[in-house]
Amino acid sequence: MNETFQLAGEYIALCDLLKRCSVCDSGGAAKHFIAEGNVQVNGQVEQRKTCKIRAGQQVSGTGFVINVVAAC
Repeated sequence: MNETFQLAGEYIALCDLLKRCSVCDSGGAAKHFIAEGNVQVNGQVEQRKTCKIRAGQQVSGTGFVINVVAAC
């Protein structure tokens, strides 16, 4: 899955992004997924569940890439 996510505000929490983009079924599942080291932000493993994801960042993992862009 390769997706572009448009922010509504300044940032979105990493766990919320994974839920909104259907990488995980729920926020709880997203938090476990992140804690297991399955998510990278700009190529670096990220284990902070509520890491602030901002425009210009790329979130990826096995089978998915999410490019985050600013709100119009």
